[in-house]
Amino acid sequence: MTRHRKNYTKLIKDEAKRLGFLFCGISQAGFLAEEAPKLEAWLKNGMHGEMQYMENHFDKRLDPRLLVDGAKSVISLGLNYYTNQIQTDPLSPKISKYAYGTDYHSVIKGKLKELLAVINEKIGKVNGRAFVDSAPVLDKAWAKKAGLGWIGKNSNLINKNAGSFFFLAELIIDLELEYEIAPAADHCGTCTRCIDACPTEAIAAPYLVDGSKCISYLTIELKNAIPDEFKGKMDNWMFGCDICQDVCPWNKFSVLHKEAAFDPNPELLEMNKKEWEDITEDVFQKVFKNSAVKRIKFNGLKRNIDFLKTQA
Repeated sequence: MTRHRKNYTKLIKDEAKRLGFLFCGISQAGFLAEEAPKLEAWLKNGMHGEMQYMENHFDKRLDPRLLVDGAKSVISLGLNYYTNQIQTDPLSPKISKYAYGTDYHSVIKGKLKELLAVINEKIGKVNGRAFVDSAPVLDKAWAKKAGLGWIGKNSNLINKNAGSFFFLAELIIDLELEYEIAPAADHCGTCTRCIDACPTEAIAAPYLVDGSKCISYLTIELKNAIPDEFKGKMDNWMFGCDICQDVCPWNKFSVLHKEAAFDPNPELLEMNKKEWEDITEDVFQKVFKNSAVKRIKFNGLKRNIDFLKTQA
């Protein structure tokens, strides 16, 4: 049985690599005892803002066995999206790197389905589910347990050899595998660059992010008007924010992604400040076809751009 677990684990990791994943680590499914009080306090203090869905399924967030019957293993995967391409007009409202290309949800779901199909084909019938921001799963906690990296002071998962510009996803399955012996060590040290650089002071304390103040939250998750208190503090971001990652010393080890679907839309990079401010719904649909930006719809992006204009 031990030999089978070893062979199955190798097969899964080899297949993940073939599919283009940067990392693959596996941990035993169980209750996240360390995360429970942290999540409870974070919610109690209202740091989730208007993200009411974070209050739902509290138990399921902490125990994947409630999401998949008979779950034994959590396979954590990382897919690189780092690019050194940037928007050509330095005055243009900015978009987070992760949203330059095709929506990562569809790209990663396709890979996870293929991975699960291979598992079923080569190992036998395995019950499992794929997760990409699609259910109450604490991605970073599982990735840490699986040895993919540590959770930094900016609450992002950081890998010593590749930084933090990668997506996280999971396969939760009812198959016993070999598990990582220990989570990765924390290498943030005394560094506070992310805390010092955040213009909205969203990093309330080391390892604690007040989501209700985060620029990514304000430009994506927040459905109502952006509060006036953030005028002059958005650093020209219209969708998401990369500040705490851009200043992180570990991201000097980031490597360019090899996923064609994540290549930036040239039109997106070339639009100037005025073109963004005058954007129409037709242009929005064209530039952001198959993009994660479509999540906030045309009106959401226009709201963000108009808010930035009031800071000029």
